[in-house]
Amino acid sequence: MTATGRTVEIGDVELWVEEFGDPDGPPVLLIMGSMSQGHVWPDAFVGRLAAGGRRVIRYDHRDTGRSTAVDFDAHPYTWTDIRDDAIGLLDALGIGAAHIVGHSAGGLLGQWIAVTRPERVATLTVIGASPLGRREGEVVLRALMGEPQDAGALPPPKAAFTELFQRAATAPPPATRAEYVDFQVEVARVLHGPALPFDADAQRAVEERLYDRARVPGSEANHRRAAAGHPHFEPEDALGGITAPTLVVEGSEEPVKPGHGRLIAAEIPGAEYLEVPGMGHTLPAEAHAPLAEAVLAHTGRAAVAAG
Repeated sequence: MTATGRTVEIGDVELWVEEFGDPDGPPVLLIMGSMSQGHVWPDAFVGRLAAGGRRVIRYDHRDTGRSTAVDFDAHPYTWTDIRDDAIGLLDALGIGAAHIVGHSAGGLLGQWIAVTRPERVATLTVIGASPLGRREGEVVLRALMGEPQDAGALPPPKAAFTELFQRAATAPPPATRAEYVDFQVEVARVLHGPALPFDADAQRAVEERLYDRARVPGSEANHRRAAAGHPHFEPEDALGGITAPTLVVEGSEEPVKPGHGRLIAAEIPGAEYLEVPGMGHTLPAEAHAPLAEAVLAHTGRAAVAAG
């Protein structure tokens, strides 16, 4: 799979962006989650979308991968800025409206863009995300602290996820490349879930590649500081105003946001819901075909309707 990669200036940061497929095809913007590089989108999944005639775009958020590593103390930012990076990237690429596909916090960003800038969203696909405005961070924090959840709160993470990060909170942070990679492999194992085989050696190779292509390994932690500056995003009823055709995807073994996808689909008018058997919070090889087929069908229906 051949990629066209380059650095694009968006305001005061540089974002690394790669494009695949037909440059004249319908643009699909892939938005990855918090603290994650664009390369977390698997090449095989990206390739399936490109082979379907799409212009596929993936990029590194600020403070991840080859994009700008920010001195947060000197230049603090919030998730509003991370959202606006995605819109600025569309501007820089000359794209008016894109098919937005977001994973985890990228799915939250996709919802947020669809609410605040609906003219930029041709379709929305949300994978493994929480509903906009529902204070997901508080739910996770209470689970990690062992505190009871508020009435009406989102379903909390599963025990395996909570236990891993409770252990990590009392352990020294990784001090070397090897320790960092070891920890990320263990995180990936938990996020992968128990249903599908987990290839630790293949995941280690992925984590080593991600570590080595980062401008400043560890700078992705600034995303947590950014979230503290803007934790609640939009009001809880914001999803009812989304007009973009929406597909919501959740794995049957989702460990971090179990059941959140159905809540999103219930709140967005006309949204479709897809559950992928065996999938957790990662994008395993077994899910590439059904995910790509669903995204291609979803974006294709929108193109037919527009025509």
